[in-house]
Amino acid sequence: MDAAHRPDAAGPEGLAGLDRRVADCRACPRLVAWREEVAATKRAAFADRTYWGRPVPGFGPPDARLLIVGLAPAAHGGNRTGRMFTGDRSGDVLYRALYDVGLASQPTSVSTDDGLRLYGVRVTAPVHCAPPANKPTPEERDTCRPWLVQELRLLRPTLRAVVALGAFGWQAALPAFTEAGWTVPRPRPAFGHGARVTLARTEGPLELFGCFHVSQRNTFTGRLTPEMLRDVLRTAADAAGLPR
Repeated sequence: MDAAHRPDAAGPEGLAGLDRRVADCRACPRLVAWREEVAATKRAAFADRTYWGRPVPGFGPPDARLLIVGLAPAAHGGNRTGRMFTGDRSGDVLYRALYDVGLASQPTSVSTDDGLRLYGVRVTAPVHCAPPANKPTPEERDTCRPWLVQELRLLRPTLRAVVALGAFGWQAALPAFTEAGWTVPRPRPAFGHGARVTLARTEGPLELFGCFHVSQRNTFTGRLTPEMLRDVLRTAADAAGLPR
């Protein structure tokens, strides 16, 4: 990664500048090869579409009070559209729930020009490239962590709550919180749906919530229902002080 595209590189434009540097990252050879192969071969249903095929930056306002942390972009979702949780069934579930609880302007997210706006919420992931079989390696997770750390630092003035979707997002985020200036309890808290942990900081605490991931496996089997997801989002929004 060259100096200009490091997550800690100086940039006057805050999150917008960070997002541009994220989109130019080529630090993980396996992920670069996979995302670009998917973008070239495409899925038959999207054969006439131009895929993004790059790292997918976070999405949402720079003064967000609530952050949602997923896993990584989907090969034919975010990797195709260029926006987190956009253009796939997992995103359909997430954005419908955000809309239902008053945190999104519309219930669908299909493309970057569809007019969707999030109200006080930002969506990101600890790994910004689509990984083979939806499974980043520990090395890829750790290589990508500085992007999340810098994102957290830039959100720090307003951020009051975080929802981690799935054990991977939870476990990947904990060391990022520490590096960004919050105190994570010892021993590290375990992931669970409905888990709530307070992370201390001089300027004020951050409330961390656990939620099962919005994967098709979880939603199709009923492990995560729309009401379960809405309940977590409502609780997190209230902790963040967001009007609904």
